[in-house]
Amino acid sequence: MKEKYDVIAVGMGPGSIFMAYEFIKQNSNKKILLIEQGKRVENRNCPIEKTGVCTKCKPFCNITSGFSGAGAFSDGKLSLYNPEDDDIHVGGELHNYIGVPKTKELIDYTDKIYLEFGADKKLEGINYREEVGLLKKKAKKEGLDLIDIPIRHLGTEKAHELYGKIEKYLEDNGVTLMFETIVDDLIVENGKVSGVKVKPAKYLEDPEYQTEEIYGEKVVLAVGRKGANWLVGMCDKYNIETSAGSVDIGVRYELPDEIMKDINHYMYEGKIIGRPWPFNDKVRTFCQNPSGFVSSEVYDHNLTLVNGHSYKDKKSTNTNLAILVSHNFTYPFDKPIDYGRNVAKNLNELGNGNVVVQRLGDISRGKRTWQKDLDRNSVVPTLKSAVPGDITFAIGYRTMTDILQFIKQVDKVVEGFANPDNLLYGPEIKFYSNKVVIDENFETSIKNLYSIGDGGGMTRGLMMASCSGVQMARNLM
Repeated sequence: MKEKYDVIAVGMGPGSIFMAYEFIKQNSNKKILLIEQGKRVENRNCPIEKTGVCTKCKPFCNITSGFSGAGAFSDGKLSLYNPEDDDIHVGGELHNYIGVPKTKELIDYTDKIYLEFGADKKLEGINYREEVGLLKKKAKKEGLDLIDIPIRHLGTEKAHELYGKIEKYLEDNGVTLMFETIVDDLIVENGKVSGVKVKPAKYLEDPEYQTEEIYGEKVVLAVGRKGANWLVGMCDKYNIETSAGSVDIGVRYELPDEIMKDINHYMYEGKIIGRPWPFNDKVRTFCQNPSGFVSSEVYDHNLTLVNGHSYKDKKSTNTNLAILVSHNFTYPFDKPIDYGRNVAKNLNELGNGNVVVQRLGDISRGKRTWQKDLDRNSVVPTLKSAVPGDITFAIGYRTMTDILQFIKQVDKVVEGFANPDNLLYGPEIKFYSNKVVIDENFETSIKNLYSIGDGGGMTRGLMMASCSGVQMARNLM
């Protein structure tokens, strides 16, 4: 008789690993299996640091796949909350399911776990309340919201070490971790899930390879943004109830630390939200990396996207951050992931498979950026593999207008934010599945099938994904 688990989790990002941790902590004695298409954390490394070019690792990118997920290998920031706030401003919608007070308790609890495994005790963004207050007031005057919350910065390389300790802890306590394995399908009969069908990741493109069936009482989907496309396929196949989703499309913006020095010093990461003229779309900054490095990462079908890293020890003289425009589609088009993929595909073709970089001043002058322009540019790009070109050929008029108008708005608050030598890298796209409809126990419309984390639209970022895992374990106990 085949082995049967109490809980199978698809994906090994913060959601599933903190769920497994909580089961251990509560002495549940449940048999837990976590399945991951990528590698063990200690085997995750990006060749671009040595080669200078993206080699498009097969079968999966080491930055986007593997133990601890994609977010942990960008810059490792944990977003907390201000005690005086009566709402949760960052991190998704977990609080809409369990309430704000309970979410705050979960954040406190989960933060302590991170500290136990070696997170930096220092909190960024808590010591300059008066200065931050003045910045927020200045932003508000220009129609912008500046969100300030405490940040615990793990750092890209330190996150690697921390999650390595958690990986060992889970295995030492009896959790089964299955790496370099893809979940090819779910096992669903009569509206109830009973397991998954898997095969080795190296046979990803071999439809003839025989899958193995693994059975479990409960199956938890914790696929992250990397698995959003797969999740859409499963929802379509099994009629899992969803609601309209969104896709965030934008650029990674790089500028000198000197321009961002106040926000970097007082807040470490300033989250700026605006609705610029004329479309009134939501535009926001995300994942700010002081003295950081722009990076590339590869998603399904060799789509190359841009991201940013920030290390504890290695420093540049530039700050990078995402500028993202939220796109929500209604009838008759309801495929936000496909839309975002098309934008990425077109930009990749312009860059010969690489990220494209362009000077802000060149966009204003209606010209592409050439290598000779970058060679004499005052802002030196930290992503050496980026190809100079024209991102406006691929990013739509509405999106591009939103980004440029937003940059002008922020320049009135942060002088120099619209300097013509600043760099835009594209594409930066955050894929989310159509939002999976779940109940108060996080159960989907398929019995015994649950959804947590970023992939299904519940959370945004490391801390909230981790919290959703803790709460998932408590729900199942």
